[in-house]
Amino acid sequence: MLQIIQEANDFIWGLPLLIILMGTHLYFTCKLHMPQRRIFYAIRLSLGMEDTGDNNLSPFSALATTLAATLGTGNIIGVSTAVALGGAGAVFWCWITGILGMATAYAECYLSVLFRSRRKDGTYVGGPMYVLRNGLHNKTLGSFYAFCTLIAAFGAGCATQANSATQAATQSFHLSPHFIGILLAVVTGTVILGGVKAIGNLCERIVPAIGFIYLFGCFLLLCLYHEQLPAACLLIVKDAFSFSSIAGGFVGSAIQMSLRYGIARGLFTNEAGIGTSAIAAAASGVNDPRHQAYVSMTAVFWDTVVMCLVTGIVIVANMLYDPASVQGIPATGLTSAAFSHLPYVGDAFLTTSLIAFAVTTLIGWSYFGEKATEYLVGNKGIPYYKLLYILMIYLGAIIPMNLVWECTDLINGFMAIPNILALFFLRRCVKP
Repeated sequence: MLQIIQEANDFIWGLPLLIILMGTHLYFTCKLHMPQRRIFYAIRLSLGMEDTGDNNLSPFSALATTLAATLGTGNIIGVSTAVALGGAGAVFWCWITGILGMATAYAECYLSVLFRSRRKDGTYVGGPMYVLRNGLHNKTLGSFYAFCTLIAAFGAGCATQANSATQAATQSFHLSPHFIGILLAVVTGTVILGGVKAIGNLCERIVPAIGFIYLFGCFLLLCLYHEQLPAACLLIVKDAFSFSSIAGGFVGSAIQMSLRYGIARGLFTNEAGIGTSAIAAAASGVNDPRHQAYVSMTAVFWDTVVMCLVTGIVIVANMLYDPASVQGIPATGLTSAAFSHLPYVGDAFLTTSLIAFAVTTLIGWSYFGEKATEYLVGNKGIPYYKLLYILMIYLGAIIPMNLVWECTDLINGFMAIPNILALFFLRRCVKP
């Protein structure tokens, strides 16, 4: 099964889709007159907009829910596998995907607010499936996207996070995977059964704190590796355009490999091009699509432009600082090898950060899957979805890691296609 999925990924994530994704990012960057240059305005907007006072999410809660879903193992384990499989140059392409992906995220969220639906209780619901249905008037594609989102919630948002957190806890604290799976299921289930407002309120409180604590640990390591930083940055740039292999004996880092894993992991972490962040954006009470689009765009900035880049530099700098620490370790272990040099608390710090990120991602993605379920079968299916999602957390904790990551890439590829079609046909509706 793993071999079949890997071959499918090689086909889906071949050169055509990479060109389409990067082309979409470049197109909206140009069409919208580089919205990236207004990132500081967008950050101020995200912090300054007040709650609308209704049952909808506040703009910051919508952003925090998006960050909860995107700030996760992709920033830690995903970057590690990208470097191991695609070379140091994958960090560069992951970063470029984030820079350019901000424009695509803006367009996705703009359309989602523009074409969302309003319930009888006054709350909004939206996302690419509603854009496809209400904007393109194509119910089939809308249902296909919603179905892919539902599957992704169980895979990318659930199994991947539970698996990564379990592996880390097992290695660091020698706990049973079954115990960790049950614990994650109970903690996450307690939150998601409380509804969308409970999810938004929790994410708003803990996601920024977890992110800043993790960045603080990374900056401590960068201080330790300060002599290797210039060489690490140079290696990342050179390897992005080189056909040579990275030092350390990992898989060859030809340009296509760097592109493939850099863009795939960048897309997995920030989801620009997939469209899931637009689901949370549509639930905001803000009426102006531009304002919410700018606020939501900052999620890509924090997630990939900042956190993935910092993690990638830490990994590559450690490979130069202590080459022996990365010899013979699995692709998922590069970040752990780097954090092992953090005095006294390195392993425990990374494990705790990974588990905290995994829990918030489990909570954030549960919301995306819930909206997909509502679109497909209505509110009557939501209780069954939540129970199945909680069960999948436990099952994901004991699934082999390689299979989980390959399935994640496959699902992301399927979700990107209808979302990009909607962006293309409705591109004239997006205003800067």
